[in-house]
Order: sequence, then C-alpha cells, then structure tokens
Amino acid sequence: MKTQFDKRNVSMMMDLYELTMANGYFSDDRMADRVTFDVFYRHNPDKGGFAIFAGLEQVIEYIENMHFDEEDVEYLRSLHLFSEEFLEYLSGYRFHGDIDAFPEGTIMYPYEPILTVSAPLIDAQLVETAILSLVNHESLIATKTQRIVRAAAGRAVSDFGARRAHNIDAAVYGARAAYIGGAVGTATVLAGQMFDIPVSGTMAHSWVMYYDDEYTAFKKYAEKYPDGCVLLIDTYNVLESGVPNAIRVAKEVLEPMGKRLIGVRIDSGDLAYLSKKIRKMLDDAGLQDCKIVASNSLDEYTISSILSQGGCFNSFGVGERLITASSDPVFGAVYKISAVHQDGKWIPKIKVSETPEKITNPGVKSVYRIYDQDGKAIADLITKKDEKPDLSKPYHYVDPVKYWKNRYFENCTAKELQVPVIRDGKRVLPKTTLKETRAFVQNQLKNEIWEEEQRFENPHIHYLDMSPDYYDMKMSLLEHSRTGA
Repeated sequence: MKTQFDKRNVSMMMDLYELTMANGYFSDDRMADRVTFDVFYRHNPDKGGFAIFAGLEQVIEYIENMHFDEEDVEYLRSLHLFSEEFLEYLSGYRFHGDIDAFPEGTIMYPYEPILTVSAPLIDAQLVETAILSLVNHESLIATKTQRIVRAAAGRAVSDFGARRAHNIDAAVYGARAAYIGGAVGTATVLAGQMFDIPVSGTMAHSWVMYYDDEYTAFKKYAEKYPDGCVLLIDTYNVLESGVPNAIRVAKEVLEPMGKRLIGVRIDSGDLAYLSKKIRKMLDDAGLQDCKIVASNSLDEYTISSILSQGGCFNSFGVGERLITASSDPVFGAVYKISAVHQDGKWIPKIKVSETPEKITNPGVKSVYRIYDQDGKAIADLITKKDEKPDLSKPYHYVDPVKYWKNRYFENCTAKELQVPVIRDGKRVLPKTTLKETRAFVQNQLKNEIWEEEQRFENPHIHYLDMSPDYYDMKMSLLEHSRTGA
C-alpha cells in the first residue's frame, strides 16, 4: 500500500529553531538529557463539545522513517549555522524516544495530553513541527466531518473536497480524516487507493455540455455505467429538462437492460425547493427508489437548513467547507515541555502566563476517562503518573475551576486513555484498519458521549478534573513561580 513517504523523505519538515536548539544542546553535551513534551489543544473547533483525535498513524510513519540523507545534511551545511560534529550526528540519526497517545479516533477535550513524547532532549525537540502538523490537520477535518455527518441525520455524507483542498496532501489526508469522522467515502482516488476508502463519483457538467444535447449525454453515460448510473441534472434546467431526460433514460435505456437509475445529483439552485419537486417527479414516474444527491458549498448549517425545510435528499457530497474546515480552520494543538529527568527522577515544569488558559498542566501524568453506571463518560481526570485512582469507593477529586468544592466520583469506573505507541523509535501499537478507527468513533458517540455534548449550540462542557495530589503539585509550582523560589 502506498504511503506519503513513497519516493520522498519529509524528515526535514521542521521549524529551523528545532535544529538551532538541537545544535545548541549537542554542543553543550545535553543531548542525552531526557524530557517529556505533551500535545494538547485549548478550544474545540466551531465552539463544539468535543474533538476527534486523528493523524496518529501518520505520526508513527514519520517517526519510523525519520532520517537525514546526504542532500539534507548538505543543505544544512550551506546555512552556516551548525557544527560539523552536529551534522555528522544527523547523518546517522534515528529517533530513540517513546511516545504514548490516545488511540486514534478517541473523542478528546481541551487541555488534556492527547500525545506525550518522552525522549532524549534532541529527539523530543526535532519532532515538534511534524507531529503538530499531522495531528492538527487530521483532527480538524475529522471533527468538522463529524459535525456535518450529525447534521445529515443518517443520510450518507461523502468527501468531494479535493479540488478545493490546500494542496494534494491536504486532499488525500483530509479524505482519510473525513472517513474517520464518519464520511462514507471520498471522490479522491489516491485516498481510496492508499487507505481503502470507498470511492464514488459520477460526471461533471463538462460531460453533459460536450454532447449535442442533455439526453444524449445521459444516454451515453447510462450505457457505459448501467449498474451505478447517477445523472447530474442541473447543467441546463433541472425541472424542465434535467429530470425529464433522466426519467427518459431510466425508461428507455436502463429498464430494457434490467437496470434501475440509481440517482440524480444537483449542485446549484434552491436545493430544498428543487429536491421536493424532483422527488415528486421521480415518484410519479415509478422511480421511488431513485436517490437524490446534493453537492455544493455545503456544511452542517446548510444541510440542517435544507432538511428543516423538508429537503428530500438521500445523501450529500460535501466539498470545500469540509476539506478546509472553513468555519474554523485552525485546530490549535500545541507542544509543551512538561518534565525534565534529573538525578533519577522527573522534575515537573510549568509554563506560566498572564493569560490563564496558557498555563500548562505540568509533570509526567496520566489521564483517565470516568464513566458512570450507564457507561456514559462524565469527566476526564488528570493524575500523577504513578497514581491509580481507586474508584471502588467514593473518590475525591478537584474541579480546577471550582476548586473549593468537595466533589466525589461515586459508583464510577475509569479507563486510562493513553497507550504505548512508540518505544525506542519503533512502533509497539498494533495496527488497526481505518474502518475499525471509524467504527471506534461511532461507538463512542453512540454509547459513551452525552448527547448534550454533541449539540451544535451551547454544548455541555466536558469536565477535566484533577486528583488532589496532582492539583496540589500544580498549585505548588505556580506559587514557586510567583515568589521566585
């Protein structure tokens, strides 16, 4: 199976400061010092109630293939920034760290560590940009797609966005993320080939315009593709020629072959109004099984509006607003150091800011999802790494927003969210298929995540709580930063 690394090496996908810092650590003989960095984000896209973690497979591919070839090293030498000893080190480089992360497809929330790198200082620094690029992009598109799928209320949604994506990789990996988010397929052939995503497509207006008349164009297409014939009916006039010609082809071309017209597609005009007229015309012609497909500048809001008006669509092909997440196109995951290993133990590190939301959660830690008796996720819980929350009895936790209140989890269970992914630069996480990842997302949303978190307007806020020991450690670090002690 093809991967993004075929015939190219993307190891240099990094900001220059990662290399200048690495060169400095190397010259100071600090390259072996072990550190921990966390990936987290601060806001759900579109003011939603959650996000979907995607891009982990590409992170693993990047890490396992990371190396600097002769051309890379020569380019870096030409910048006159790096010592020859450092360049020689890079020429034999491979990643020697560990990575733990949420399983791909996990429903996630702001401020929790979704991916943690524990590695020698240079290794942890060099992978920052690539990890963020991969996680930010795919998590954004998977989350946006899920919103669109929810709006479609059981109707199929396909990715039609390649030509409006920001480049080829954005189209291909956006299609992958869209499938994780719930799309049934993609129009992008390379994504279908690489990831075994179902592909679909019919015709463009150019097919209809090429032939002398619309009927001939439809007839030619039906003769070529009788088993999956979907006709684009809005090149000229939907109701006066498009639908009548589609019905004529269904009766004169397909039915004598023992075939049925699968569907008709429109991508312009008043979609809700037209779909109702089309449905009646098709039904009156005995084509009740013929589906109606909409494509255009669709998103969760336009689809919700169309359906609320009684629109008669069976499926949606969604393009630019899905593949670019145009309503909120920046995911915003960040990569922050949380601990340094010194004298045989981990020393927690915290970033302090005048902006409270930019204060980080320090230290090597674990994050647990807390479930009630019905299996619903009621909160996530951050603990110190060596803590195991005992939920066999009422468990006292701290709400970091309302820290003065005494709160307890009662009759609950917990699941640790991060799992081992990379050890000493090599994959240890068993591979799953993209279909399994997609099903994992759907299962969480159906069985674990509150419906109130899934609504578009004013969703319920999922709580991120802390164990008392972890909260006390964080507050102690903040106090030390205030006093300078």
